[in-house]
Amino acid sequence: MTVGCLALNATFEPLTLVPMRRALRLVLEGKAEIVEADRDRPVTSERLRIPRPHVIRLMRFVHVPRKFRRHVTNTFLFARDGYRCQYCGRLGAELRPREALTRDHVVPFSRGGANSWTNVVTACSPCNTRKADRLPAEIGMHLLHTPVEPHFVHLSWAVRRLSPMQAKYIRVFYGDGVLRQLEALEHKPVAAKRLIGG
Repeated sequence: MTVGCLALNATFEPLTLVPMRRALRLVLEGKAEIVEADRDRPVTSERLRIPRPHVIRLMRFVHVPRKFRRHVTNTFLFARDGYRCQYCGRLGAELRPREALTRDHVVPFSRGGANSWTNVVTACSPCNTRKADRLPAEIGMHLLHTPVEPHFVHLSWAVRRLSPMQAKYIRVFYGDGVLRQLEALEHKPVAAKRLIGG
């Protein structure tokens, strides 16, 4: 189910998902045009009837800085790591009730580590407790993958649900590979297992 309307820049580059009311306001104010719509379920009022927008395009170009660093959040961290503990390899769905996915600092704060994308990984609570304030190598633990800062596209779209109509704009600008990765993250553990493994 689509949770909003995809907003495109004037260049047709995907920007973000906006709530339906915001999309309608932008269209009615002449700040955007409808590109794709559900004509079978129009939005109606006393004086107006317009197709329900799925994709809108802004009439004026909005500059979006490409070099930005999104703060590390567990939502994006877990999505980046495929909802899998980076030490033992278990998926979040495989953990017992009292276990959970957590954020682990590869180099602990107490040893000068930072809360940055290249120093944090997803870890199940037992692995995080076992590691404590030590380096993984000190106790024979090894990471499945070296932590990296995700591409801004992954940060922007990893946890958002896109309709097939909206997804084609991601494909046009960023390619099939990025779209497949986003679809895998959307389906969380099952598809993420294929993504990490493949």
